[in-house]
Amino acid sequence: MNPAVETHTSPIHGFAKLALYSKKVLATAGAIGEGFYLVYRHQLYKDTNNPNNTRYVQYFCRQLCKVFNIEVQIHGEIPHDPALWVSNHISWLDVAVLGSSARVFFLAKAEIEKWPLLGKLAKGGGTLFIKRGSGDSVKIREQITQFLKQDIPVLFFPEATTSDGSKIKKVHGRILGAAIEAKRPVQICLICYVNQQGELDTVAPFINDMTFVDHVKDVLEMPKVTAHLMALPAIVVEGHDIESLTAVVQERMTEGLAELHRQVLKPQVLTS
Repeated sequence: MNPAVETHTSPIHGFAKLALYSKKVLATAGAIGEGFYLVYRHQLYKDTNNPNNTRYVQYFCRQLCKVFNIEVQIHGEIPHDPALWVSNHISWLDVAVLGSSARVFFLAKAEIEKWPLLGKLAKGGGTLFIKRGSGDSVKIREQITQFLKQDIPVLFFPEATTSDGSKIKKVHGRILGAAIEAKRPVQICLICYVNQQGELDTVAPFINDMTFVDHVKDVLEMPKVTAHLMALPAIVVEGHDIESLTAVVQERMTEGLAELHRQVLKPQVLTS
């Protein structure tokens, strides 16, 4: 008589998965705790947007990438010249990935400031918060203009929302006016999450109606993912108004992401 075929997950496999998940949860808590230690040990909260603080932000972001099993691969070089940085937006993980390589401060949605622990940590690390569609954008643009004039680098996500990473959504360029007013270039840095099969990863994107807590759980169980970063040549703002600059940023981001995909995705993925 043939032995019965098991249709359930073995207890050993289940325990191993739980142990790995628990280990990552503890590692995440440890990284966040270390982040708070950096903020208070070096009193970053007293001068949150001092350019020197970006080294602590960078260190913390690198630790988060390790915890979430993300390997960051840079294509070309990440520049260090003063600029207004922009990037496509796929997930809250973007901050960890971009921050691990580019020494910048971030502009984020106001809701993030209210997130448990991470909101306070982000604020202490110099993150600027904005309410989309409100008068805050004018104040934020004025503030960013002053930062850029002092050579303080700021990065924001002009798509205003996350995507699955396959293409660039509409670019909202109001804040790009800060670069024009400060006479600083716009620096585009593109990001792409690739799984072990050479395809665009489907776990990393924070999209649809998934809650932040549920997505964190999925990310903690996520197999190793490679985050590819590529910086484009800086855009000189002289001669541009907000409308023309927005159009150029939209075009460069779209073309740049397509090129990054050609470099990092398997050929059959691109032609399917």
